[in-house]
Amino acid sequence: MTEAERIIGTPDSPEAAGAEPEQDQTARPRGRRRIAVLFTVATFAYALDLVSKMIVVAKLEHHEPIEIVGDWLRFEAIRNAGAAFGFGEAFTVIFTVIAAAVIVVIARLARKLYSLPWAIALGLLLGGAFGNLTDRIFRSPGVFEGAVVDFIAPKHFAVFNLADSAIVCGGILIVLLSFKGLDPDGTVHKD
Repeated sequence: MTEAERIIGTPDSPEAAGAEPEQDQTARPRGRRRIAVLFTVATFAYALDLVSKMIVVAKLEHHEPIEIVGDWLRFEAIRNAGAAFGFGEAFTVIFTVIAAAVIVVIARLARKLYSLPWAIALGLLLGGAFGNLTDRIFRSPGVFEGAVVDFIAPKHFAVFNLADSAIVCGGILIVLLSFKGLDPDGTVHKD
């Protein structure tokens, strides 16, 4: 048994984690806690994104950008109908469908979730996807064609928002977890 298996445990095989067979019933509550973490992280990321966009639209849109760190970082309200870096502005409906599909996949995966790091990563992805999906559905020019509100503008980089940041951080965490061999169900594999 590896050290990671000992610490994280493997819910599908209690004896591999050093547990007695009667302790197998604790896997369900542990799984529920991970799901609660996933939805708590998603709710926090979504709320932070939503509030930040409301402030940007109310206070920054149609105004001069605000320099935060000289000309290296500023807040500038931009409406982005495309994907990252403004690519694909003609495919807003497709990006809406992709965001909805990501949400469905995460919701289905949540049933088999026993890993706290995966719960955090998927929560970040879910919150970010909901944040940008909300813009695509409810912002102008229309339903499923809405432009995402972006406002964080680093020098020589694309303008983005907190939902984008949550998605990127969640994605990076998933890649790291995959390299470490940790699966969403809490098992550890060696490749």
